[in-house]
Amino acid sequence: MKRILVAIKRVVDYNVRVRVKPDGTGVITDGVKMSINPFDEIALEEALRIKEKGLAEEVVAVSIGPADCQQQLRTALAMGADRAIHVQTDAVIEPLSAARIFKSLIDREQPLLAILGKQAIDDDCNQTGQMLAALWGRPQATFASKVEVGATSATVTREVDAGLETIEIDLPAVITTDLRLNEPRYVKLPDIMKAKKKPLDTLDPAALGVTPAEQLRALKFEPPAQRSKGVMVKDAQELVAALRSKGLV
Repeated sequence: MKRILVAIKRVVDYNVRVRVKPDGTGVITDGVKMSINPFDEIALEEALRIKEKGLAEEVVAVSIGPADCQQQLRTALAMGADRAIHVQTDAVIEPLSAARIFKSLIDREQPLLAILGKQAIDDDCNQTGQMLAALWGRPQATFASKVEVGATSATVTREVDAGLETIEIDLPAVITTDLRLNEPRYVKLPDIMKAKKKPLDTLDPAALGVTPAEQLRALKFEPPAQRSKGVMVKDAQELVAALRSKGLV
C-alpha cells in the first residue's frame, strides 16, 4: 500500500503569548490553548493533497507525547487523515528519540513517504527529519516549498539561503515542509464528528524498542528582555547623530 506517515506535534498555539513560570523551570501551559505545530499542519495538508491526486492510498498521523496529544491527533483525523498512532509518554522527547520512534514505526508501516514539519515552534530544533532520514538510510528533501510525487521519485523545490533549489529524490524518502508549501484546510464540524470513529492506536515507546533518553538539560528559562521604546527623529541627520551617541555608527 502507498502510505504516507505524517508527524504531528502538540505545541502552544502560535497566537498565544508564551509566559515563563515564576520559578524559571519552564513555560506556563495550564489553561493555554494547544494546537498542531504549524509546520506539521502543512505537512499533513500536503500528504492529504498527494492522496487526493491518487498518488497515495492512506495517510497516517503520528504524535509522540502525553495523553493530551490525542486532541491534536483527532484534529488531524478531522482534516482527513485515515488513522492515527499515538506513542504515549510523559518523558522529554528530544529530536533523536523522536527520530528513532518514527523509524520503528516506518519499519512497521512501510510508508512511501514520511513528511514532517521542518521544525517545531516550541524548540526550533530543525533536526528530527534529517535524523530520521539518516536512521532510515533513505533520501531527504528539507524545507520543501513545492512537492511533485511520481511513481518512483519525487521532485521537490527547496527554500535555501540563495533562493530556490529543485532536486529529485528516489522514494521512499523523508520530506520536511516549509511555510510556503500550502495553506492547510479548515476543519468542518461534520469532519470532526466523523473523526471520532476513525482508528487511533496507542503505543508505548518500549513496544517500539525505544527508550527516550534526555541528553540535554534546561537549567533555566528566562523571558526576552523588554525592548526600549522607539525614538522619533526629524531627519536623517538627527538619526545619524542618535546612532553615533549610542556608538552604533
